[in-house]
Amino acid sequence: MAGVRGSALTIRLLGRTEIRRLAEELELRPRKALGQNFVHDANTVRRVVSASGVNRHDHILEVGPGLGSLTLALLDRGATVSAVEIDPVLAARLPQTVAEHSHSEVHRLTVINRGVLSIGPGDLAAEPTAVVANLPYNVAVPALLHLLAEFPSLRTVMVMVQAEVAERLAAEPGGKEYGVPSVKVRYYGQVRRHGTVSPTVFWPIPRVYSGLVRIDRHANPPWPTDAAFRRNVFKLVDIAFAQRRKTSRNAFAEWAGSGNESASRLLAASIDPARRGETLTIDEFVRLYQRSGDAGHTDAAGGQHRHAPAS
Repeated sequence: MAGVRGSALTIRLLGRTEIRRLAEELELRPRKALGQNFVHDANTVRRVVSASGVNRHDHILEVGPGLGSLTLALLDRGATVSAVEIDPVLAARLPQTVAEHSHSEVHRLTVINRGVLSIGPGDLAAEPTAVVANLPYNVAVPALLHLLAEFPSLRTVMVMVQAEVAERLAAEPGGKEYGVPSVKVRYYGQVRRHGTVSPTVFWPIPRVYSGLVRIDRHANPPWPTDAAFRRNVFKLVDIAFAQRRKTSRNAFAEWAGSGNESASRLLAASIDPARRGETLTIDEFVRLYQRSGDAGHTDAAGGQHRHAPAS
């Protein structure tokens, strides 16, 4: 029953009995297509909120609040929450649940009945500073990359995802789990694992474990962050991992025009052409693009820019 220390009021968090009661009231049959597995363990949501480091000054974007377990814990921290929920029944019930469990704290909650991939800055009253979410398994990676791209104001991201996805996000270069998501999230910031979550804390119980991942955005980005630059770097990432077994020289041949040209561009970026794409770091992908000879790009005003090579 106790809330997270630091809020003006103690907010009652949801337990197993209350989750089941809400589900019965709403005649809810969890939909696998929407990744609906609801947390019923108060200690788990406290753990997520604590690991996120958010406080009462944060405006948190929560994705997939469901029945409100994590939402209540975030409000108990004193933060403002914008909750994006695709299910209209759950979206409509969430403010009532918060009002029932927190008395006067519902004014710090805004519910947006939309899919996460359609959300942009214009949909929120203020810029969010953090994402804290139990991300639906089916859209976890696309949702994460979408939010990081759309909301430059985000400083911290703490998400609970399928354990396999957590491993991919936090994987280091060269490992079998290292892939496109591993590289792209590192474009935005540092990535760290924060442990595993048992399936028994969810209803219904999923067949897999979950993992916590935290991303801290670069305070001073080491490379340009505009959309055009990002798209071009991500294109190289996609090329490299579409042909994992090939050497970088051969994988980038079509992009460069020939194997020899590919080798020349890689060498210019201080990358051994014999290395495989799965060993390249985000720094190296950025450097490859910057030193490839076509790193000039057009900004929103139509001007051409050419960035200095990375050190």
